[in-house]
Amino acid sequence: MRGVERRYDAGDTDSVGYYAAGESATKTGVLLLHEAPGLGPHMRRRADMLASLGYHAFAADLYGAGQLVKEPAQARALVGALKAQPDLLLARVEAGLQALADAAQLDVGCIAVAGYCFGGWCGLELARSGVPVKSATVFHGALTSERGAAAINTSLMVCVGDADPFSPMSQIHGFQQDMSTAGVDYQLCLFGGVGHGFTDPDIHEAGPGFGYNAKADACSWGAFISLLGETPAA
Repeated sequence: MRGVERRYDAGDTDSVGYYAAGESATKTGVLLLHEAPGLGPHMRRRADMLASLGYHAFAADLYGAGQLVKEPAQARALVGALKAQPDLLLARVEAGLQALADAAQLDVGCIAVAGYCFGGWCGLELARSGVPVKSATVFHGALTSERGAAAINTSLMVCVGDADPFSPMSQIHGFQQDMSTAGVDYQLCLFGGVGHGFTDPDIHEAGPGFGYNAKADACSWGAFISLLGETPAA
């Protein structure tokens, strides 16, 4: 099952996402939010995997114009520029959400969000803003935010390794405390000895503290698919 590129208006920029859906797709959608380098093969593969399971999947383009960079310094610059403009970042995520809703003719409440690395943090920001998505899942993403947790009104799942330099245990414990205090429905999948980027087989090129882990990848994906099935589509 392979998807197609889909252009959409992200407000301040023209973006190029990737849409995939099976012939008998259910009335549930999944918005995928990419890693720091941009929308690349990994997110397209995840979209195709979801389509093969009967979901509408859309991998958003948060940078616009389909930007995909190779150098870590370039990725850091793109991430930094968006993080410095939180309202713009949220608008880009919401534009991707609307693009999926339009393509699949779904209500936002029927759409789950799954983000990887930078995209995981973006998905949490969307949930923290109070947008009523079906659920939000974070794969090896940072968990800190200037936004509080009081507005979260969806289920969260965080899949992270305890050797991830971007999500140290102190950060994970702080996140747990914030979510518990706010009464958020959340799950934490913590993998021992696993670093950043454990879902991507190509991440081994990124250096120390990063690494693909097939067991953690399969386990976290299974937990995510289970979460998708826990709440019936509206």
